[in-house]
Amino acid sequence: MKIFGVVGFKNAGKTGLMERLVTEITKRGVSVSTIKHAHHNFDVDQPGKDSYRHRVAGAQQVLLASGARWALMTELRDEKEPPLEQLLAQLADVDLVLIEGYKRDRHPKIEAFRAAPQNPLIAKDDPTIMAVATDTPLQIDLPQIDLDDTVTIADFILDQVGLCRSTAS
Repeated sequence: MKIFGVVGFKNAGKTGLMERLVTEITKRGVSVSTIKHAHHNFDVDQPGKDSYRHRVAGAQQVLLASGARWALMTELRDEKEPPLEQLLAQLADVDLVLIEGYKRDRHPKIEAFRAAPQNPLIAKDDPTIMAVATDTPLQIDLPQIDLDDTVTIADFILDQVGLCRSTAS
């Protein structure tokens, strides 16, 4: 299973890029899963729903299943957040896992960068960033790809991880 990350500060375009990359890469016949890091608490179930009630009641894990999908939620309670490697081990085998966030981990990444939020460029101090997807020219010795050029970004990532990069018909 190959992994590649998308990092950047808030409002840099990470989530939109991830969504476009999943669409583009899966069109090419490459199986993709994603991991998204959140810096805050979140719920995937809703108050009042059975799965929510089970979790709030104290269940360590809640598996919700239907004919269309299943989801396994694990409540950490007082445990530390698991490392990325442990989370990757929970995924079914696919060709590529795209990781949004986890900018401090040591896997290869592309940085999403927009000029407007005026955030610093992470790539200047991070050797795991292989390129920058940007909306403005930058003074940096890394490949720069237009943030909206999903096909070229997908080609770059697939080249980096050694997967077929042929474009879909």
